[in-house]
Amino acid sequence: MRILVTGGAGFIGSVTAALLLEQDHEVEVLDDLSTGHREAVPGPARLHVGSLHDGGLLDRVFARPFDAVVHFAAFSQVGESVRDPLRYWRNNVGGTIALLARVARGGAGRFVFSSSAAVYGEPPLVPIGEDAPLCPVNPYGRTKLAMEQAIADAAAAAGFAAVALRYFNAAGAWDGRGEDHDPETHLIPRLLRSLLVPGETFAVYGDDYPTPDGTCVRDYIHVRDLAEAHALALAWADGPGVTALNLGTGDGHSVHDIVRAAGRVTGRVVAPPVQPRRPGDPARLVAANRRARDLLGWRPRRSDVDTLLADAWAWHSAHPRGYAG
Repeated sequence: MRILVTGGAGFIGSVTAALLLEQDHEVEVLDDLSTGHREAVPGPARLHVGSLHDGGLLDRVFARPFDAVVHFAAFSQVGESVRDPLRYWRNNVGGTIALLARVARGGAGRFVFSSSAAVYGEPPLVPIGEDAPLCPVNPYGRTKLAMEQAIADAAAAAGFAAVALRYFNAAGAWDGRGEDHDPETHLIPRLLRSLLVPGETFAVYGDDYPTPDGTCVRDYIHVRDLAEAHALALAWADGPGVTALNLGTGDGHSVHDIVRAAGRVTGRVVAPPVQPRRPGDPARLVAANRRARDLLGWRPRRSDVDTLLADAWAWHSAHPRGYAG
């Protein structure tokens, strides 16, 4: 297929673009490089630098229609979304609407969307199934839900097939591509960078949650497994409408679990301090992933925590200050 990957200079987008190229698809990337990295874009992919809000750029990009679009482009920092919610609504929702308008005019027949478990908020039952209430608790999650709803309406009206993939905690690294965010808010890269970069700190926030060891439990999924799910969704998508699928392992690991695994993988003593809870951190978020397994035939293959941490450690060791370093 001829595929456009928006946000293909980011962490998950770049790994997915590289996998699609491995599968002999023709790939083009659209990214404004505000949070992505030119170095992460796989060489054979044509890179268009610019914004989804630039109508002239979209005219040029869609001059030849695509068979499919994989849409990653969005701001993704929860704290920033609380401080500046309108920026998130304009970028995430507004950009998606501009993209959907091109797709609906015959720009592509298949659409795979990078959604998030943030659409669930703090669900009453865990593991979390796709039919759980959609109650996001921050502007980032609300924009992701609005993007899903816009995609559903556009797909129904224009007759293209769409899949919304709701990630849990993406991590790891693959083929020279890893996590490099500024600021970095994700647990695993923050923990590993604290072992590599002088002055970088890491703390456990809260050890009094109602979990086996008192720390928050999350479902960590390897970026390569996420990329494979996107490729499978592109092949599976058929017929108008949208299907939502969770991407997680179905297993939860606590912060202390991750800290111990980091010690095993790095061979270093890892003993971060414990600080009070941060407001808004749910105790336990774990995916029910049976729908993705049944519909796509998808199986996480690299998401055991030691493999995931080993891949991330190798990348951060080679890039202790990210791509710029």
